[in-house]
Amino acid sequence: MTYMTIPSTISGGPSIFQVRMGSGEILTSGDQADFLVAFYQHSYEDHIESLRPGGVLVYDSDHVTPNPDDRRFKAVGIPITGATVEAVGGSSKDKGKNLFVLGLIARVFNLDVPKIAALISERFGGKSEDIVRNAMLAFDAGYATPSDNLRDCFYMFEPGGQRSGSGHARVSMDGNLALTYGLIAAGVRYGAGYPITPWSSIMETLRSELPKYGGTFVQAEDELSAISHALGFAYSGHRAVTGSSGPGLSLKMEALGWAVMAEMPLIVVNVQRGGPSTGMPTNVEQADLLQAIYGSHGDAPRVVLAPKDVEDCFNIALEAGKIAREYSTPVIILTDQALATRIEAFREPDLAALMVDPKPDLTPRGTDFQPFPLDRLTRHAPPGAPIATGKYPTVSGLEHDEMGHPSASPDMHQRMTVKRREKLKLLGSKLAVPEVYGDTEGEVLVVGWGSTWGPVREAVRQLRTGGTTAGQLHIRHLHPLPPGLEGIFARYKDVLVVEMNDEGLYGFGQLATMLRARYALPKIGSITKTDGLTFRVGEIISRVNQAVTDRRSAHISRI
Repeated sequence: MTYMTIPSTISGGPSIFQVRMGSGEILTSGDQADFLVAFYQHSYEDHIESLRPGGVLVYDSDHVTPNPDDRRFKAVGIPITGATVEAVGGSSKDKGKNLFVLGLIARVFNLDVPKIAALISERFGGKSEDIVRNAMLAFDAGYATPSDNLRDCFYMFEPGGQRSGSGHARVSMDGNLALTYGLIAAGVRYGAGYPITPWSSIMETLRSELPKYGGTFVQAEDELSAISHALGFAYSGHRAVTGSSGPGLSLKMEALGWAVMAEMPLIVVNVQRGGPSTGMPTNVEQADLLQAIYGSHGDAPRVVLAPKDVEDCFNIALEAGKIAREYSTPVIILTDQALATRIEAFREPDLAALMVDPKPDLTPRGTDFQPFPLDRLTRHAPPGAPIATGKYPTVSGLEHDEMGHPSASPDMHQRMTVKRREKLKLLGSKLAVPEVYGDTEGEVLVVGWGSTWGPVREAVRQLRTGGTTAGQLHIRHLHPLPPGLEGIFARYKDVLVVEMNDEGLYGFGQLATMLRARYALPKIGSITKTDGLTFRVGEIISRVNQAVTDRRSAHISRI
């Protein structure tokens, strides 16, 4: 699993790339590093505390002077800059330092060199032969670095190949790419968007891939135009997608309200980042939940889903397509920057069994057809669908009767509002009760959503090992909520919701606020943060233990 942070400014700045490798289940990118590479003095000073005691520090001796009195780590100095310049030469200078270090790491961890070389060639294949050659020269120089001072640092992994222990093929990709392929598998062939970090790579991949499937993706002039294009595709009967990050979702809200009123099936992807306003474009946050659910004028219910890991990005796109079509409603997928950019390996999906037929539903509608029936789910009739009466529906943002004709009737507005609400309640009633990991009753239930799944799972494991009776509940369906939550909450003394947003004026994060309002349980508490970084396992454990201790102390004082 990987984790990265990059500067959002054009001029650049400090960045990190973290990799956690192993032959077992990997849930997080790790709290502390075993192996730290520091290119510059500020890199060393800012990140040395993230290296575990006994870990290995490799530093560029041309730029870094470590503290000679710090004996907690094995420090290895290598003239990375000078060695790269010597290996590559010419005008490239030290631009290949990262590839030099990649070669060094390949040696230390006994990685598959032919595979890495193929990846380097693939990555730079669209550029000149000189660039590919220089990249390999830097890599080879790093791999050939004299190893006397690294002799005790070598690691060896059991070979895993491209198949899991069960014999199934595995694939590696980031969350945005998994989501994109999930959309294609879900039958999406049309869409529109506007570039914004960290959504842009989904848009770029759809723009190159959809034409291969007979579709198209439009880069619109702004966010409102993008969702309007997508709604036009949806109106014509196609599964369609638009997307953005938090600022773009705000701009799409008026058109999203139209989609709710017109009961138009549409998938909207929001890759969350730090906010508000431009905020922190390249850092993670989960602060768009309430916007996704309530961010529109009037009563505009829509479905909101959130994947838990990279594999689930693929799965949730399939589910979003199914729900949008079946319930004729907008579906918002809330992913985030951490999921978008991190790479994970997972079992290769059976695409032949999963691919959805993208053809519009042009089956004939009978004489009893109503586009907006009050007593059953709307079934959108795209242009071209035969309608026996010859009367084609009106579709607009105005309140309407069952035939789509504009209506200002107070009774009709009340009944249509109920209809749009009740179909989401129907969906909620059909959702599966979420599974609880760990202890099914006890001291504390740790609740999470989105990319907090892995850190929470690992934290609960360690809490249980330490003697705390703890369970994990992860919520993928955020609106409507799945059934059975109240019964699960009742089995624990504390319910703590872990999420990357602010505790607000009243001390609770966004999902915690929703759950407290829905179930009226004072024992639902919050563990929140807004530093733009993912949760570390140790952070969660510390704050869970503190909450349990506080409750016990309060109980004793009452006695």
